Amino acid sequence: METNNVIETKNIHLFYGKKEALKGVSLSIAKNEIHAFIGPSGCGKSTFLRCLNRMNDLIPECKIEGEILVDGEDVYAKNTDVNALRHKVGMVFQKPNPFPSSIFDNVAYAPRNFGVRKKADLMKIVQASLEKASLWEETKDRLKESALSLSGGQQQRLCIARALAADPELLLLDEPTSALDPISTTKIESLLLKLKKDITIVIVTHNMQQASRIADTTSFFLLGELIETAPTEQLFSAPKDEKTENYITGRFG
Repeated sequence: METNNVIETKNIHLFYGKKEALKGVSLSIAKNEIHAFIGPSGCGKSTFLRCLNRMNDLIPECKIEGEILVDGEDVYAKNTDVNALRHKVGMVFQKPNPFPSSIFDNVAYAPRNFGVRKKADLMKIVQASLEKASLWEETKDRLKESALSLSGGQQQRLCIARALAADPELLLLDEPTSALDPISTTKIESLLLKLKKDITIVIVTHNMQQASRIADTTSFFLLGELIETAPTEQLFSAPKDEKTENYITGRFG
């Protein structure tokens, strides 16, 4: 049966040792949408996000039950190539984390890993990725400079360009603007709205105004459970669950 969903998760339980951090999360994420996860700190949003490209594999004593399908393929199948998965499912973290190398080398990192060697080919990918990240005009004469010389907002857009250079189908962002000023935040949000024409975006945010501005669909997490998923406007204007209403109206969280 044909589906427009890039991601399907079924009854995901995640444990850190004996602590259950996710409690039976089942969720569908549609192609070419921005899907936001909201909820209080420690409610499982980022933990669930990291499940989607197996970043939780890096955490000792982490155990996952259930099924996660990306393009119909089981992410946790024994024969899954994790590097290929992370090629398809890119990730950008809360704090900008450029490599201590040049702007060019940061963006060229993924294509080099995938075997691109010619300088001209790498240059095309670097330029295209920086253009998609709305950073080319600001960096085209500085490509040999250290990425650490960029401002915080520029560094975060560089990290997005670095992820885009791997040509992902899906981009995961874990509170990508929480450390940025309002102007940089606006640039990132405008960028994401452009990018969704080509890729699917999942964003964790504590900023409900941000979710309402850019997300097509929003999911509300609480204490490791997925409480409610709905089109963003509907979730904020007419939530079906009382817990969702209490959170978005500021009664807790």
